[in-house]
This record gives sequence, C-alpha cells and structure tokens, in this order.
Amino acid sequence: MAKNKSDNNKVSTESRVNTNRGNHSGESFCPVHKPNVVIGILKLDSAYIVTMTVKQGKDVIRLRMLTIRKSRVHFTLGTLLLISLFIGITGYEYWDEYDLAAIPNQTTQAPTGNISIIIKIPARILELHENGKIYKRYSIAVGKSDTPTPIGDWRVIWKSHRSGDILGTRFLGIDVPWGGYGIHGTNRPWSIGHFISQGCIRLRNKDIEELFEWVPVGTPVRIEGDIFPIQRVLRTDMLGADVVQLQRKLRSLGYLEGRADGFFNKDTEEALKRFQHGKGLKTSGIADRKSLDLLGL
Repeated sequence: MAKNKSDNNKVSTESRVNTNRGNHSGESFCPVHKPNVVIGILKLDSAYIVTMTVKQGKDVIRLRMLTIRKSRVHFTLGTLLLISLFIGITGYEYWDEYDLAAIPNQTTQAPTGNISIIIKIPARILELHENGKIYKRYSIAVGKSDTPTPIGDWRVIWKSHRSGDILGTRFLGIDVPWGGYGIHGTNRPWSIGHFISQGCIRLRNKDIEELFEWVPVGTPVRIEGDIFPIQRVLRTDMLGADVVQLQRKLRSLGYLEGRADGFFNKDTEEALKRFQHGKGLKTSGIADRKSLDLLGL
C-alpha cells in the first residue's frame, strides 16, 4: 500500500516531557534517539506505549507502535522486544541500503541494445528497457502529493557524480522544462517505495550507480502517472503537467506525432486544430473547456 506521511507524524526530540492522555497522566522518554531513528516510550498507569520512527529532515515514517501492559509476563516480553528493536535498528540503514529495497533475481550484466526508461509512479517502479522489452526493474521513491513527479516524455540531458548527500552518489538530469528534476540516489534508503520526494526519482545508491553506467545522455524517459482534470485553458507557449496530458491524448488519437514534453508548441497547436476541425469546433488551437471535455480531460 502506498504511503505518504511526510508531515503528518511529528516526532519530539525532547529527551523527557510530561504529557496527559484522557484521565491518565503519563511520562514520555526516548531511550533510543539516533540521528535518523527515534524510539519513544509513553508511560501510562497500566501500560507502556512504544513507538519507533525513522526521521531525517522533514521526512518522517512511523515504522511500528505497540503497547506493553504492566503484568509481569507482558512486561518481560515487551522489554525483550524493545531490546530486540534497539539491536536491530542500529544496523537498519545499512541493511536497507543493500537489501531491503532491492528486487531480487535480476541480471547484473550491462544491456547492449537500445536503452529506454519507463517510470511508473503509482507502483513506484523504474523499468529499464532494452530494444523495447523490460530488461530490469528497480524500486524507487517518487514525489509527494504537493510536489509530484512530473509525468511526460523526457530525455536524460546530463549526468554527474555526487558526494553521497541527499541526492546520493549519482544524478541523471532530465529535460523537464519547468524545474530541475532528475533520477538520483539518496542517503535515506528507507524512503525507497514511498511518495516522499520533492518530485525527483530516488533509487538506492547501488542501483543508481548501475544505471549511471548503462544509461547514456539522450536516453528517453517516460514517466507515467494518474490522469487528473485539467483546470485551465491551454494555449501556445504554456508549460506544465496539464500540457503533457493534452499532448498524450492528442497523440493517442493520432493527431500528434511528437513527444509529450509539457511545452505547448506549434505542433501541439496544429494537432489540436485538426482535432477541433474533426469535431466541428472552431479551429482556434486553444484548448478551451469544450475541447477539453470532448477529449475527456
């Protein structure tokens, strides 16, 4: 199931605070507080509530919550479980980087044919294609709802090595005309599989380093996502994800031959005019509400 909890779960960095829940007074404290991990315990009259949260910057993912009741058996088992969580969490990021987000049983041999990339936002999967067939698949993280990954037909226009910061160890820039988007690594491998980025596509550093060697500048990158209603009138020289949807629709109907690159150019205008003429509309080349409705947009 898709998760998008970037700002909903706020984690206190206080080492000790007093709290009230209902009619029960409690005390919370954090026995584990690493830079990226917080394990907190809320002490109530009859139980302990344990939370474990992974956090870096503004990205927060709550991983587990459990209740330990204050009977001798439950308390002993709960204590053992808490110790196990503490031991396991110390190696969590390293395990995640190498294994947790990997898709198993795939080739490590470099492709030799024509390369293209298809990114499927709802599934959080990047597909590497060779000669039009799937060659390898990678788990990815994509944009949050308020900073979505841009759908459209793009190309890799530049490549660079990185220092291993938030953008990981490699970066493949794509030619989205309204922002600096790309495919890159991350120093937050636990975020892979989530809707959590500012719009870029994140992979494990190990995966982006492999792709970096296989993918040349000029490689086509198609990003597929859900269709949303177009809210504005579109005309020549406009940019945006809504222009991409218009172009894709015109192309699927056979009116447009170029790629859906989000730029309302003369080719898009002429394709729209041909559609309008075929439907008996005024051939304005402007995607007004009537034209958009007939297009199903």
